[in-house]
Amino acid sequence: MEEARRIIDRLERIERLREGGGSRLVLLGEVRQLLAEGERWIATEPAGTERASALLDECRARMGRSGDEAALPA
Repeated sequence: MEEARRIIDRLERIERLREGGGSRLVLLGEVRQLLAEGERWIATEPAGTERASALLDECRARMGRSGDEAALPA
């Protein structure tokens, strides 16, 4: 449950950055942290996280494809 709370907090931080016009590099750092937190969550609570796991794989692929903030959704 603690991991899920961290992820929700991180998502809220990302949303505030997006709404406030935060630096794309800062936003990218937050997204990378979100991926790491998501991986930890899935590792500790694997039951019922299939969709989250698939989304993490998609995010990793997008970030790996561009290697920079261009991978972020508009």
